[in-house]
Formats: sequence, structure tokens, C-alpha cells
Amino acid sequence: MRLKLGRPDLGRYADRFDVPAATGALGVTFLGVASLLIDDGETALMTDGFFSRPSLAKVALARIAPDPARIDAVLTRAGVDRLAAVLPVHTHFDHAMDSAVVAERTGADLVGGASTAYVGRGHGLPDDRIRVVTPGEPLTYGGFTLTLVESHHCPPDRFPGEITEPVVPPVKAGAYKCGEAWSILVEHVSGATALLQGSAGFVEGSLAGRRADVAYLGVGQLGVQSEDYLRTYWAETVEAVGARRVVLTHWDDFFRPLDRDLRALPYAGDDLDVTMRVLDELATSSGVTVHLPTVWRREDPWR
Repeated sequence: MRLKLGRPDLGRYADRFDVPAATGALGVTFLGVASLLIDDGETALMTDGFFSRPSLAKVALARIAPDPARIDAVLTRAGVDRLAAVLPVHTHFDHAMDSAVVAERTGADLVGGASTAYVGRGHGLPDDRIRVVTPGEPLTYGGFTLTLVESHHCPPDRFPGEITEPVVPPVKAGAYKCGEAWSILVEHVSGATALLQGSAGFVEGSLAGRRADVAYLGVGQLGVQSEDYLRTYWAETVEAVGARRVVLTHWDDFFRPLDRDLRALPYAGDDLDVTMRVLDELATSSGVTVHLPTVWRREDPWR
């Protein structure tokens, strides 16, 4: 098979950036990769909070660390001064590296598994701001109930395993091992429900019996999997929870800073065109709609 060069053209999917703008209290703001800000005007939560986005050369050849200026710029632009919780979907650098800094800046709890706790301790976050969850046990923050269900990372996992000691940056990217991967179920007192699936992996049957109207579906590396894998992933996430609207995340080139226009990951690492083709087929057959989120815009996927 001939190697595809370049990267998918997001212009082909311009009509998919159509999640309705939020006009009410509840909204979701996409901030790149799998970082989502969810707020209801009183309580705000964030997945990941990865905003430093170091270059590919730096990640491959040097040591990496959170970039305070980039983190502060994103929080300011997004209007974030307080968060109740920051929840890394797993602990690779492109999800968890900035999480403790964001938690510190916003007064939030850092929420996740034992690996997330070591990221927090490495930054010096106090233990009373680190919350190690019991899988499947609901947590409440304001009007939100969160349930973290064990999941898997999409293959291949380039930095597998658990983090077993505090991560004190700067470090090589491999210090951010995957750790615990999560499917995060969100319920709001308004009745709105969502599945936040940060990585395109799954544990068979883990979401059976769970419900979510909307699925924020991580698709990083999904386009280089077999079609059978894509179909199983859809079945184990979207179909399992009965979602009627799907919003795709983790498709953007996370080596490019957020103050520049987003672009898709290159074909060398993923193929968004394949992902869109297969997921569209699955969505059409089951009456589900597939969308792309617009960075910085507060949206209401339940409208």
C-alpha cells in the first residue's frame, strides 16, 4: 500500500463544525486534543487541560515541561478562573502534563487514578487537592455527577504502564506513562448526560447499562486501525450508551500551539478521512449524527 503523505484537509469537513452554540447555562468548550471545559454557570469541570503543546522535535529529542505562559493564555482566553475538578483521561503527556498546573491555577481537585496522583505530587499539589477515584463510584461537583469507568488506550500505546513515582518536569515524554485510562460519564441536574471518551480504546462491556445522550468520542489513531476495530469501538461506546449525537475529539495536531489554526494529525500517525468515512456509515445506519467541535466556542451538544 502506498504511503499517504501530508495530512487530511479539514476544509472537507467544514460543515461538521456545527455543534449549536450554547445559549443557556450549560455548555461545553473544546480546547484542543481531549480538553473539554464543561460548565453550568455555577460549577466548571475540565478534562486534561493540556495547553503547552510542545513541538514534535522537543517531545522526541528533549525534555518537556508545562509552559506557564501558554497555560495562562488559554485559561484567560477561555474565561476560566475557577474549576471544581481537572480530570485527565489518562496520563500520557498530551493529556496530563499540564493538569496539575491547571488545577493549581484554578483551585480545582486533580481527579483520576494513582498515576494522576503522581503527576500532581510531582508538581507539588497538596494531597487534599488530589482525589484518587474508585472506578464506577460516582463523584459530585455542584450540579454534576461524574463516574469514571475503566477503559483502555487505543493501540499502540507508546508509553504503556503505570506511573509509580512523582513526575517532576522537565522529563522525557516517556515519563508520562499511560496509567489508568477512563471513560467519564457526566450527568447534570438538568437531565443532560454525556460520555467523555478521551482515547479511542475500550474495555469490552464496561459501558453496558450506562446511558448518555451525547458522546464526545476521542479518535486519535483510530484511522490507522482496522475497520473491524472502528466498528467495535463504536459499538462499545456510542451504541453501548445509546448516544444520539457524537462529537469527535483528539483529531488535531497537538504539536501545534493553540494560538494557531487547528489542523488534523498527519497521515503518518492517523487518518481522519478513514475515521470519518467509517463512522459516518455507522452513524447513518443507526440515526446518529457526527460532528466536530469548534475550538474556543461554548457549545450545547444537547440542543
